Amino acid sequence: QVQLQESGPGLVKPSQTLSLTCTVSGGSITTKHYTWTWIRQPPGKGLEWMGVIVYDGSTYYNPSLKSRTSISRDTSKNQFSLQLSSVTPEDTAVYYCNGRAPSNRDYWGQGTQVTVSS
Repeated sequence: QVQLQESGPGLVKPSQTLSLTCTVSGGSITTKHYTWTWIRQPPGKGLEWMGVIVYDGSTYYNPSLKSRTSISRDTSKNQFSLQLSSVTPEDTAVYYCNGRAPSNRDYWGQGTQVTVSS
C-alpha cells in the first residue's frame, strides 16, 4: 500500500519561499508510469492542481503558478518536493501530495496547512 506524508513549515512569511516535502512509502517514486502531484486547497475554495513530477523525472506545472513553482525529487529518499517562491497571503492553503498509479488509483497524503503571514 502506497502511503504519502507531507512535511514542512506551517507558517511562511510573505515574499519567502514555501518548501514542502512528500515522503512516499510502500512504493518507489521511479515506478514506471506513476505520477506524483502537488495540489492545494485555499480556505473556502476548491482544489488547485499545482504541478506534477512523473516517474522519469519530467515535470509539468499549472501555467498560473509556473513562474513561482518548482517540483523536484530525491530518489535516494523516495521523496518529492515543492517550492513556491514569492508567497503572499493568497497562497495560504492546505497542501496535499498525491500519487497516481497507472490504474488511475490515487493515493493521498493527509494534507498540511500552510499559512502565509508576517
